[in-house]
Amino acid sequence: MTGDGMIRRRLADEAATERLAAAVASVAQAGDIVALWGGLGLGKTVFARAFIRARAGHTGTPPPAEVPSPTFTLVQVYDMAAGPAVWHFDLYRLRQPEEAWELGIEDAFASAIVLIEWPERLGDLLAGLSPTARLDVRLCDGGAATARCVSLTGHGGWSERLADLAASTGEASTGAGEQQRKPA
Repeated sequence: MTGDGMIRRRLADEAATERLAAAVASVAQAGDIVALWGGLGLGKTVFARAFIRARAGHTGTPPPAEVPSPTFTLVQVYDMAAGPAVWHFDLYRLRQPEEAWELGIEDAFASAIVLIEWPERLGDLLAGLSPTARLDVRLCDGGAATARCVSLTGHGGWSERLADLAASTGEASTGAGEQQRKPA
């Protein structure tokens, strides 16, 4: 964990991305936004699916819960047996930030946990609409076919939870070579 509320990691493979998503899901709360940043094919949907499965209590395999990507529907809502619903937005096809209103984004922010792929499509609306509890998850190419690098930056209520997450998901729990720490 760095002094600025950021965790940086190298994720060796898709399974490592899924473990990180499950750990994040375990500390997420109603009103949280998890903004998933990164280019095509860098693991945003992998992260989102694992997060949703973990929240639903399906962290193991087989069989995993069906979690379709909302690429064409733009939003999928997952009601949970216990705890807040999870709203999963994929805004890649959004043409204008204002179109998010038609998707019910303000309702999601009020009572759910919100996952947003392509949050940059919201422009200034993200800063204006998002509550103080936002986690930015930035995924990038990790230099190997399935490896990724990730940085998690907590805002508001996420800052403290991110510190707890860093303490609970060190190298021993995530696998050798996955943890990278940026000097403070």
